[in-house]
Amino acid sequence: MAKPQTDLPMQADPPYDCTVTRSADGAWLMEPKGQMRPCPPRLTDRLVYWAGVAPERTFIAQRNPQGEWVRLSYADALAKVRRIGAGLLSRQLSPERPVAILSGSSIEHQLLALAATYVGIPFVPVSPAYSLTEGALGRLRYVLSLLTPGLIAVLGGPEYQRAVQSVDTGGAEWVTLTGVEYGLASTSLAALSSDDVAAADAAHERVAPDTIVKFLLTSGSTGNPKAVITTHRMLTSNQATLLQAMPFLAEEPPVLVDWLPWNHVFGGSHNIGIVLMNGGTYYIDAGKPTPAGILETVRNLREISPTVYLNVPRGYEALLPFLQKDEALRENFFKRLRTTFVAAAGLSQEVWNGYLDVSRQARGETVPMINGLGATETAPSITFATNTSRAGFIGLPAAGCQVRLVPVNGKLEIRVRGPMVTPGYWRDPERTAASYDEEGWYRMGDAVRFAEPDDPSAGLMFDGRIAEDFKLSSGTWVSVGPLRAALLTALSPLCLDVVIAGLNRDGLGALVIPDVRGCAAFLRQLPADLSPAQLAQAPELLAELKRRLDRFAVDHPGSSTSIARALVLDSPPALGNGEITDKGTINQRAVLDSRAHLVEALYAREPGPAVIRVATT
Repeated sequence: MAKPQTDLPMQADPPYDCTVTRSADGAWLMEPKGQMRPCPPRLTDRLVYWAGVAPERTFIAQRNPQGEWVRLSYADALAKVRRIGAGLLSRQLSPERPVAILSGSSIEHQLLALAATYVGIPFVPVSPAYSLTEGALGRLRYVLSLLTPGLIAVLGGPEYQRAVQSVDTGGAEWVTLTGVEYGLASTSLAALSSDDVAAADAAHERVAPDTIVKFLLTSGSTGNPKAVITTHRMLTSNQATLLQAMPFLAEEPPVLVDWLPWNHVFGGSHNIGIVLMNGGTYYIDAGKPTPAGILETVRNLREISPTVYLNVPRGYEALLPFLQKDEALRENFFKRLRTTFVAAAGLSQEVWNGYLDVSRQARGETVPMINGLGATETAPSITFATNTSRAGFIGLPAAGCQVRLVPVNGKLEIRVRGPMVTPGYWRDPERTAASYDEEGWYRMGDAVRFAEPDDPSAGLMFDGRIAEDFKLSSGTWVSVGPLRAALLTALSPLCLDVVIAGLNRDGLGALVIPDVRGCAAFLRQLPADLSPAQLAQAPELLAELKRRLDRFAVDHPGSSTSIARALVLDSPPALGNGEITDKGTINQRAVLDSRAHLVEALYAREPGPAVIRVATT
């Protein structure tokens, strides 16, 4: 077996600081002063280490159909990983013929992924939505044709039958839980294993920092998904920067309760990596930030006290009302919590303040919230804000990450360079080349601004996506990110999100995605009694939205900062056509494209009764 690596130095680090310089072309360069921590050459070195140091500690746990937690220790995980890895080696798999995993989060999924990683065979975690959602099979077929997997694992239930029978696998071997599902010839996961663990250990020793771990698929907001090449160097350097931002992760084994999908970088690289790097325990949360799914999350958090809680804005929004109302849940949630972490900058100040309030109720002090900016292509962390009470503040560059801010269309686009940046997109040289500038900086496509205009070293604020911004017919630029954030605050808690329309139009329109719970409370009805279609026609709700948008127009005068007309969506955004991601993030462009008839209705000469017309426009 591979030798356990000596543990990493865990000394405390000084606060973040950086040097800031400006070049003649108006671009800014931000470079961290501190050095990045040492990191192992392979992520799986940490599995080997913890299997030796804490063999009986739970690595990962999942509820069985009876609701009981099934736990897998570090020692058992490594033993299974070596045996499955040995079985993979006998199948001539490679970057050209990787392992594809179509299923959601599970112990079996993680074992197969780690086994492939251990022996140096790339894998690709494919969004379950591509297999399960009506209209998404085209994306599944595209992904399989792009990656040409040599082995496809379907570790779910009968709900995958349609997808399995609808794709051309090019002769790839199927692996299932028992080997008899879906009416096809397949290998069971147990039969995939081999006793030749010496071969697996030898393969692990050959794995290098630039060996490909996996291909992560982008959400496909600008076309078909891209396959982001993700290496060991990217993953381990990210974990090193995380330890510098959150040194407490090394003080006690972290405990995570996490629903985030593993086909995304936040759940599958960032959060799994935190557990592996620091010998923690990962509880798979089968919940989701939906009216039904959040109940499972709440159930889990009543039982398990996390030491760090990581989520996306939609997850925090869904959980907050339960923490506000349920004292026992609140006490258990905050009992051991060192920090909460929110990805990117989409959390409203109202929700941010709500978490500070409930933490004070539970602990008598505020539990800090950490914010940051990241991307799939950077595995993911770029900046951290470790001590802030402001939503949208993303802080300073992570250790080891250089940041360049380049003027683009009146904004500053953030570009990055460092060991966490991908070498490119698999089998896509054109989009790879377009993603880097002439000096080799990766173009994030995100805009930022200085939190303190006179002091760039004070940190950065998120300022929207460059690609989402557009011009009105007058030539005026519309900054969609900040406008959307302001609208969400003004319309809370009646809406989950808003999509901004107005490209080459005289004024702005908004498609409002209603929050059924918030609207039900406003209308004094039960959520189960209401549907988005009913809300789209509810006179009392439309009148309240009009009142708020009228007020918003007064407070935000100007064609590029106020909404002229709005419509409430009569059906929720769909996964199948890319309107929403697995994490609950809205794809603005996809919504506008798939609901073009509603955009036309917004701008009709004589708009229908469902269109809200703002009084001051």
